Amino acid sequence: MLRDRYDLPLSTTSSAARDAYVHASDLLLTMYPGATEAFDRAIAADPGFALAHTGKAQMLLAAGDMAAARESLAAARAVSADPPEWESSHIAFFELLATGQTEAALAALRVHLRSWPRDALALTPTAFTNGLIGSSGRADAKRAMIGLLDSLAPRYGDDWWFTAHHGMALSEDGQRDAADGKIERSLAQNPNNAWVAHARTHLCYENGDPKAARGFLASWLLTYPRNAPLYSHLSWHLALSDLEAGNAAEASRLYQEAFSLDVHSGPPRAKITDGVSFLWRWELAGHPRDADAWRMMHEFATNALPRAGAALPDLHVVLVQAVAGDAVALETRVRQVEDLARDGRYPSGPFVPMLARAFAAFERQDFAEAIDALEPIVAESERLGGSRAQLDLVEFTLLKAYLDAGRPDDARRFLDERRPGPSGIPVAGLSLAR
Repeated sequence: MLRDRYDLPLSTTSSAARDAYVHASDLLLTMYPGATEAFDRAIAADPGFALAHTGKAQMLLAAGDMAAARESLAAARAVSADPPEWESSHIAFFELLATGQTEAALAALRVHLRSWPRDALALTPTAFTNGLIGSSGRADAKRAMIGLLDSLAPRYGDDWWFTAHHGMALSEDGQRDAADGKIERSLAQNPNNAWVAHARTHLCYENGDPKAARGFLASWLLTYPRNAPLYSHLSWHLALSDLEAGNAAEASRLYQEAFSLDVHSGPPRAKITDGVSFLWRWELAGHPRDADAWRMMHEFATNALPRAGAALPDLHVVLVQAVAGDAVALETRVRQVEDLARDGRYPSGPFVPMLARAFAAFERQDFAEAIDALEPIVAESERLGGSRAQLDLVEFTLLKAYLDAGRPDDARRFLDERRPGPSGIPVAGLSLAR
């Protein structure tokens, strides 16, 4: 029987279909372009190969095309009258994802991995920072991620893909020495893996070393395809490193050329989170507002994410609505979040509504109200999902509010209590709190 890279049996007798499927899986796992087309080649070689249809659905889900993903999953079921147990379980997991049942999907994944722990493609939507656990709304999401990956580590051994994600999770949990060893080993085994480049960049950020981040990313991105899924997000990281180092002109150039709306290589959510985050941090660092960029971002966010759904993108949507002065849209988004929370479908609860209040207050320069809204939630911002680097947007906003409210002592106290790590905080006036 033909098998995949992780030795799982495949329900195809076509070597061509198997080879195309493995190639597609490698592209998916490394975040290189071409995976969808490779899954299509596997389907062409064997139209009855259910996993090839499911792999294509996974790519469509990552791109935010839920309807097309459901069509591919329906095709997987249609061509597989009596699938092997592991394939049926694999497909069922993605069916839950495609219908927005994230809690049920996470529960199903845990059961699935007990029997088939080396199903890397099924693990992929959870293994990264903004995955199912990261966006679960749990206050201990990072510890929960470590728990899952620790339990699976013996089954993966020294596998470069798994080790990259394990190292990233350790970095996010503050275990930087342990993270460093895994990330460096993964990078040495397969440097052509965007996830390990991402993990190393985050570790540089947590180490407070923007120079190392810039040196690594500037070189690594030279050979990473411009249309690859993580190209623009990694460029966002590079721009943040330039902001930390005071290289404003280079940070601005990267925004314009690598991850502004017109050129971003990722799905709509990534376009919003990367763009809004950079524009806001740019201002917190003391640079002038780019009104045109904010206007375009507001128009895009309104159309791309018209309704509340997940806390991290919603955080960025309410920020762009606050900057735009769109009080009606802001209030509508808050009500949507509150309705979902009442139905038990928004696990981060009141965090986004409180952030909406904080951003609106900050915009009208009512820094005392912004502080009152941010202080109760900043310690638990992990519940919003996302990486520490992404969630620092909340902390930096609070720091700037302290400074603009004439409360440098509070800013100093906050800095003293903040996690060890990032030191080049790009917030104008921070020297007053040193």
